Amino acid sequence: MRDDYDRFVTDRLDRLLRYATALTCDKYLAQDIVQDVLLRARQKWDRIGGLDAPYPYVKRMVTNDYLSWRRRRAAREVSATHAGLDALAPVVADPADRHAERDAMRARIAVLPRKQRAAIVLRYYEDSSDAEIARVLGCSEGTVRSHISHALRKLRINGTTHAEVLR
Repeated sequence: MRDDYDRFVTDRLDRLLRYATALTCDKYLAQDIVQDVLLRARQKWDRIGGLDAPYPYVKRMVTNDYLSWRRRRAAREVSATHAGLDALAPVVADPADRHAERDAMRARIAVLPRKQRAAIVLRYYEDSSDAEIARVLGCSEGTVRSHISHALRKLRINGTTHAEVLR
C-alpha cells in the first residue's frame, strides 16, 4: 500500500497544489493545506487507497481543510500581510501575460466568501458538475448554484466577466 500512496502523491501532487492555490489565493497556505492533508491521508491510506477513486476523496479533504475554522485565521493573516506589502511596493507583473491574468483573477476571487470561492474554483478550474461540487462542499445542488450565482454577481460588480473566470 505504501507504493500506492507514493504513486498517488507523485501523480496528483501538482494538481492538488494548483487546486489548493486557486482556493486559497496563496501558494504558501496552499502548500501547508496540501501537506497537512497528505499526511492525514497517508495515515488512513489503507482505507482511502481502497476507494474506487481516491483523488476526489483527497480533494474533498483539501476543500474541508480550507473551509475549516483552523485555517480562517491563517487566511486572514495572509490577506492582511499581502495587503500591507502591496501598499508598500506594488506587485511587479509577471512578464508572461498568462501568469499576470491568473494572478489578477486570483485577486478577484480572493474577495469571495469561502464557499463561493470553493464553488467557483471547482466549477471553472476543476470542471466539476453541480453534483460533484455538492458532494465536495457537503451541500445541495441548489446551494451550489446559489453560491456560483452570488459569486459571479460579485465578480461582475468588481469588473470580471464570465469569460475571464474560465481562463
